[in-house]
Amino acid sequence: MANVELILLQRVEKLGQMGELVKVKPGYARNYLLPQAKAVRATKANKERFERERAQLEAQNLKRREEAERVAERVTGLAVTLIRQASESGALYGSVSSRDIAEASTEAGLSIGRNQVLLIHPIKTLGISTVRVELHPEVHIGVKVNVARSVEEAEKQARGEEILPEADEKPELGPLFGEEEAAG
Repeated sequence: MANVELILLQRVEKLGQMGELVKVKPGYARNYLLPQAKAVRATKANKERFERERAQLEAQNLKRREEAERVAERVTGLAVTLIRQASESGALYGSVSSRDIAEASTEAGLSIGRNQVLLIHPIKTLGISTVRVELHPEVHIGVKVNVARSVEEAEKQARGEEILPEADEKPELGPLFGEEEAAG
């Protein structure tokens, strides 16, 4: 199937800057770029309209980026703590998703949506992770996510203390099945 030609209305990571003509697969255009108003089809009428409105669109983009940069400066070093149940080895029962991080960030004072949290894989273990948050297509910040079983454990992790038991400690095993019969 032939690629679709689009005009980008904002910067799209790994694709291009605002105003660029790009060719993308039809599904990417139909399901992501067009519904989210990140691009328009590159028809003659849209090209002319974009050129007429280019200065206004660039000014709006610059204003939104400056606002995002101010927010980024204000919340630099943001850390959120999530309390979850986990096994003794540190594996979570369930996982921490972008929705959980967005809700915790909003409670901490940074109002974001879950689509702004750029989480490649859900967090499935205890510990501290840094997650990328997109405030604007050109402005990203790192948010530290501290996943622990309790508030005390979260404080230990924040100080850099190890919370999981050492791997060399082996539990003492009792007699194996059938050993008593063989000895007697």
